[in-house]
Amino acid sequence: QVVLVESGGGLVQAGDSLQLSCAATGRTISSYAMAWFRQAPGKEREFVASISRGGGISSYAPSVEGRFTISRDNFKNSVYLQMNSLKPEDTAVYYCAGDPALAVISTTPRDWGQGTQVTVSS
Repeated sequence: QVVLVESGGGLVQAGDSLQLSCAATGRTISSYAMAWFRQAPGKEREFVASISRGGGISSYAPSVEGRFTISRDNFKNSVYLQMNSLKPEDTAVYYCAGDPALAVISTTPRDWGQGTQVTVSS
């Protein structure tokens, strides 16, 4: 069973940038499709971005397209989310997730991290 640990969250101002990291231990994630989700207070969890096993295919929620970039480094067993031009509405707990049975994220992933808080002030 893989353990996913997110880091890099924090409090920033609107317009700032942050990079979230997701480090995997216990199992290599090179065979995993990976994704980032987020959940804001009082709202349902929503998809943010995903990346295929090999890293060649990525997809984004319309609300973050052009501002966020997902990437992976299979040698470091890690996935990243570069977030630029942050807005107050990006405030949420961000979760890293992955699934070894999927080449691309097409359903709810099997494995999840505990999340990291991102707060964007106006």
